[in-house]
Amino acid sequence: MIPCISQATTLSSSFEDDLSSYARAGFGAVELWMTKLETYLEGHSIADVKALFDREGIQPVAAASQGGLLLSRGSERETHWNHFRQRLEWLNALGVTTLVVTPDFVTSPTQDDYRRGAASLGEAVDLAAAAGVRLALEFQKGSGYCSCLETAVALIGSSGRAGVGVCLDLFHFYTGPSKFEDLAYLTNDNLAWVQLSDLSGTPREIAGDSDRIFPGEGDFQIGPILEHIGSFGYEGHVSLEVLNPSLWEIAADRVADAGFQAVQRVLGRWKPAQPWGGE
Repeated sequence: MIPCISQATTLSSSFEDDLSSYARAGFGAVELWMTKLETYLEGHSIADVKALFDREGIQPVAAASQGGLLLSRGSERETHWNHFRQRLEWLNALGVTTLVVTPDFVTSPTQDDYRRGAASLGEAVDLAAAAGVRLALEFQKGSGYCSCLETAVALIGSSGRAGVGVCLDLFHFYTGPSKFEDLAYLTNDNLAWVQLSDLSGTPREIAGDSDRIFPGEGDFQIGPILEHIGSFGYEGHVSLEVLNPSLWEIAADRVADAGFQAVQRVLGRWKPAQPWGGE
């Protein structure tokens, strides 16, 4: 598995400082935070962005996140989908091959919502595929619509498309309703992206993004998950995503260095094992 870092981990630093700090720390890959890229593009071109990556020797491999695609209607849907199309153009130009899609937040979803969401997901996959981008559907614990791994896998299956997989964010896996046995739904075909963080000293029921800490420094049993996905052949990136405002007050180079060491330690502890559900 390949270490990667999300720009959400150093959200307050500049786009340029992000890339130079990541490269010096040892990261060779970055997960773009789309709003940060868009802010940078207000005064720069895509060619400028590509030149930055070339200069630092770091590769943009994924981006997060795109919402509003599954259940929005009318003018709201048109706005989200136009935004989505523009983002796909940028990602295609930068050679980014994965885009994380987040679920809509509804309190009382209906069966029709799930049918409509699956159809919309299929439509989004078709647009993304034309731009050379694979979608990664992220379940989120606070979403009343797609809060667990099982539901994400079901929506992906119902979309009827191959160009979409699961974004496995360990924070949402551990603090939401997902169960360890749900990991048996994952395969090398449907696991599209992995995000790492940890949690310590906070009840999972009230844990928020700001409670995230570096992987390996908290209570999550990360090793068994890495063992499982490694056992069925996942060799992709694992992205450090720690949306903790306390980290945003620290210089990006220090955060990147500590984060790289944390990811390296976690990756060094796992060994491939028999996947759950296997014989």
